[in-house]
Parts: sequence; C-alpha cells; structure tokens
Amino acid sequence: MLNLPKRATVVEVGPRDGLQSLDTWIPTERKVAMVDRLSEAGFPVIEVTGFAHPRVIPNLRDAEDVMAKITRRPGTIYRALVPNAKGAARAAESTVDEMLGLLTVSETYCRKNQNMSVDEAIDQAAAALEIASRAGARFVMAMGMSFFCPYEGRIPEERTLAVFAKLWERGIRRFYLAGSLGMEDPRHVNAVFGRIRDRWPEAEVGFHVHNIAGFGAANIVAALDGGASSIEGSICGIGGGIVMPTSMGSVGNLATEDIVHLLNEMGVDTGMETREAIAAAHDVSAILGIQPASYASRCGTREDVMERGRASPRQHPR
Repeated sequence: MLNLPKRATVVEVGPRDGLQSLDTWIPTERKVAMVDRLSEAGFPVIEVTGFAHPRVIPNLRDAEDVMAKITRRPGTIYRALVPNAKGAARAAESTVDEMLGLLTVSETYCRKNQNMSVDEAIDQAAAALEIASRAGARFVMAMGMSFFCPYEGRIPEERTLAVFAKLWERGIRRFYLAGSLGMEDPRHVNAVFGRIRDRWPEAEVGFHVHNIAGFGAANIVAALDGGASSIEGSICGIGGGIVMPTSMGSVGNLATEDIVHLLNEMGVDTGMETREAIAAAHDVSAILGIQPASYASRCGTREDVMERGRASPRQHPR
C-alpha cells in the first residue's frame, strides 16, 4: 500500500529550466508575461530565472530585469538558480525569495557542467547559503544526477547519501534530488528517498522529474512514497536540456500541468486547480509560440472526458 502525503508542493521551473534550454531568445517582456500568468494560476513556487554567467546561459542574461519587472503575488515564492557564490551575490541584489544552489552527484558531470569537483561545488553551495541567509532569502540545494548519469551510468545510493551528508554538515536543510536525465527507475528513486527520510527525518526534500523514458509519473509516486514533499516540473513540458555526450536536445521536463493533474487525482492536495494549471499551459504556449507537450492539455480532466461522453454518447466499434 502506498504511503502518500496528504499534501505536496508543485514547483514550477519553466521560466528558468525551460527557457534556458530553448534554441531561441525569449524577450524579457514575454518572460515576465509568462511568470505573471503562472503566478495567476497559483503556483506556490516559481523558478523565475538563473544567475549563471551570461556567456554560459545566454538565454537568461536578462535575469535582473525579469526579477525587477514581474508582478509578485502574495503567497508565491520567487526563486532563482545560483550555481555559485557570485550568482548568489547577484541574486541577493535582485531580492529573490529563494536561492537554488546546484551541484551534480556525478563527479564526471560536475566537472563538465560546472568546471569543478563535487567537493568544490559543496564549498560554493555553503558560500551561497551564507549569502542567502544574510539577504533574508530561503535556500534550497539541487542535487542533480542523483540517480543516473550519461557518463557514469547508475549512481550508487551510497554516493548520493554521502554528498547529502556533506551538504547537511555545511548547514543546508532543504534539498531536491533531480532525476536529471529521466532514465532513473521507481525502485531506485524510492530507495534513495526512503533512506534519506530514515537518516535525516527533519530534512525537507523534493524531487525534480524528467520523463524521456516515460518513467516520470511512476518516479513521482515512488518519490512521494519515499518521503518527498515537493515535485518540480516545467509548464508545457518545456526544456530540460542538459549537456550530453552527443546532442539529444531536450531530455524532457515533465509538464507541471500533468503533475498537478496526477497529484490531485491521487488525493494529494496541491492547493491548485487542475483546470487552471491546464489553462495556464495553453496561455504560456501562446506567449512562447510553442505547443504544450502534456497529456492534460490534450485530454483534460476526468470531468472533461465525462462531459465529452455525455455530449457524444454513441459507442464506436473497436
């Protein structure tokens, strides 16, 4: 029998993780319109932008302008990625509500993605935490490649727990584990979350989900059963591109409208209306000029399906 929480927070990362991966520049005004529409939809946490060096992520070179121009909805937490201490210092000047530190559990990937070792990334995270604390901002630590890496394969549970322990020793108390590639399996995901819950019961841990292999929904259930308290996705399923040995393009963030739909139907309270999340996805797709890559945007809710059934009661042969 599944042990699911009564409530889980759905975190929207599209404005950062989604837009940074697109092969086209999105003007600042459209980024702001996107964030404002997500705020209207009631997302409790929105990852607005990232304070990486503009040469590294040129699509987010307007981070300060976006943070300055969004309309802040009371009750919503506006987060920004800070991959190092310099990024945290920039974010502090932009009055973000929450800073997101970053490392990857995979040593190989960390060196390729951040040009540093995992231990060096831990030092940067500790420095970013201190900057966030001085600025009065919350801090959460992203542990990418927590389960599978394109270079190293399956990440042993002990390695993920060892990195978690080092971050814990440096004072970090809020985390999310990222299935950065979408190739992790539910049994592995559940085991890692369960072991963290048992060893650090006071920790707050979320799950960032990708879906390239189609395991996304199953991994969400596995993470929640293991103790995850939040789930991260990207509106319309945009982005999720990561550095790969060969070009694969996007590796598939799971659409937040699908996450809201799934959790609400399982009886896990998200504090959001499924239909409003779907409506926001359609509006964001219009703002960005894309098609939403989600099941919910195509099929709607159970109520929508029943309405179509009542409108067209005739049975079709199979």
